[in-house]
Amino acid sequence: MTFAQPQASCRDRPGRARVAHGLGMAVIALIASLGLCACSAHPQVQVLQGESMGSGWTVRYVGDAESAAAVQAGVQQRLDQVDAQMSTWKPQSDLSRYNQATAESWVEVPVDLFQVIAAALKLAAETGGAYDPSVGPLVDLWGFGPTPANRAPPDAATIADMRARTGWQRIRLDPTTHRVWQPGGSRIDLSSIAPGFAVDQIAQFLESQGHHDFLIEVGGEVRGQGSKPDGTPWQVAIQRPLDNDRADGEVDAQHVVGLVDAALGSSGDYRHFFEDGGRRYAHRIDPRTGYPLDNNVASVTVMSGKCQDADPLATALSVLGMEQGLAFAEKRGIAVLYILRTPDGFEERMSPGFAALLGE
Repeated sequence: MTFAQPQASCRDRPGRARVAHGLGMAVIALIASLGLCACSAHPQVQVLQGESMGSGWTVRYVGDAESAAAVQAGVQQRLDQVDAQMSTWKPQSDLSRYNQATAESWVEVPVDLFQVIAAALKLAAETGGAYDPSVGPLVDLWGFGPTPANRAPPDAATIADMRARTGWQRIRLDPTTHRVWQPGGSRIDLSSIAPGFAVDQIAQFLESQGHHDFLIEVGGEVRGQGSKPDGTPWQVAIQRPLDNDRADGEVDAQHVVGLVDAALGSSGDYRHFFEDGGRRYAHRIDPRTGYPLDNNVASVTVMSGKCQDADPLATALSVLGMEQGLAFAEKRGIAVLYILRTPDGFEERMSPGFAALLGE
């Protein structure tokens, strides 16, 4: 699976708010500079980077330089393990093995993959199918999956045929044996939850190594804990796409705030799209209709305690749209920020929880 995201811009600026996140398809601006360090010689912020899951990752943590090699190896190992289990782009992954399984068969999967599928199905039930991990056939049909890209809208009959192969209710779980039921033609896509799960895995690893102050970004999903050596929060920027919707994903910063003990996920429509007949088709598919979203939602950003929760919630709230999404979020105490396209440019809408986080 690919989680390729725009490159982060970097600068360091103290702030007092507790969380923030970038917009677009998990667009994050990591504000701490690569050379960030405390006023004294020790401790310092170590900055590690690498690639996995079709995208880049960055980990900043407070510690000594001697620990960096072991942390680098540990982070990479955990990311590669998630990729080996949950990739739809790798034919040998455990998820691909399920997607290729014969109809009406039980498929045993690793515990981590089973738990992520279970979490995705739970959110699907809570959102009435606005979020649906079985959307894989439709993602592929519209050219946003691992199959060769399609740059023309499919016909209605083909969309209806693919919709018949989707539906989260068709998938059953056996928690005792960690098996998943393949009803036939089902293709699970975890690209909107696996990156968040990976971020949480890295956080657990850093804690196990005695590192309690860190900022993690994987494919645009982010989680921060503790603070920098000088006691100030980790700095991130809330951003929005340019008004001209540049395909290179360039963005302007809109808010800069501190991130402490929180995770953020986002979903946007400006990074992966194509145009046909003067209409724009973005990668976010509404599983209830089989068509890309057309609800003026440019981006959604969600804050939660775990990235595994924030990541898919951003997708779900994008599909629900601003009115239903805000009602869903406010009923459950979810902090969410919408960026909407309007004839006059981009406009913000947010839940009371997110407004409080921004001090508004």
